[in-house]
Amino acid sequence: MFVVKPMPRHLPADLIALLEQCETATIGHFLHSGFVDREIRSVLPNKRVAGTAVTIRIPHADSTALHYLTKLVRPGDVVMIDRCGDDKHACWGGVITHCMKMAGVKAGVIDGPATDFSEIVKTDMPVWCRGPSPITTKILGTEGAINVPVSVGGQTVEPGDAVLCDESGVIVLKPGDAEAHARRAIGMQERELVTLERLRNGEKLPDISGATAHVEGKLVKN
Repeated sequence: MFVVKPMPRHLPADLIALLEQCETATIGHFLHSGFVDREIRSVLPNKRVAGTAVTIRIPHADSTALHYLTKLVRPGDVVMIDRCGDDKHACWGGVITHCMKMAGVKAGVIDGPATDFSEIVKTDMPVWCRGPSPITTKILGTEGAINVPVSVGGQTVEPGDAVLCDESGVIVLKPGDAEAHARRAIGMQERELVTLERLRNGEKLPDISGATAHVEGKLVKN
């Protein structure tokens, strides 16, 4: 059986632009939830993209629903793929890479392997996955679900969520929370630049961070 629900409304362009100024690792300084499993890694180095989550669940070796999704995706989408624990079959290969790139998809995030990494590199298509596999899915016509809540890397993702991906990982944010988190992260990144300048001027990191005061205030007296 197949389930195909309506495509989610795109997040505002200014919110996406704001998120793309953030590093996932900066958000990781103040959030502990929303991050997908760190084993889901970027195929391409130095990529940072944000977009609107489009979700799909495709179990076992059947990628029929993913092929169907290529006619629905739009510029700005991030395709979040729940593989239902299948770590054997690569559902995303060269043809899917080209289809998604031509449709303007910002990224694919796969809770499983991919294949044809050379095509991913050649087309400069941002993809996050669990590594390569030469064994691929097939068009079996059995089942799949599009734009339903899914689980990707241990994180629940709903259609329309905000997704930020970079070399450090992937985080999923609720649209109502994304702007506040982004502005907090940008503020921290700006303060980091000030810290680096202070270091260049000769100050020591523990004196700036407060570690010196903590350690020297609790030193064991001999």
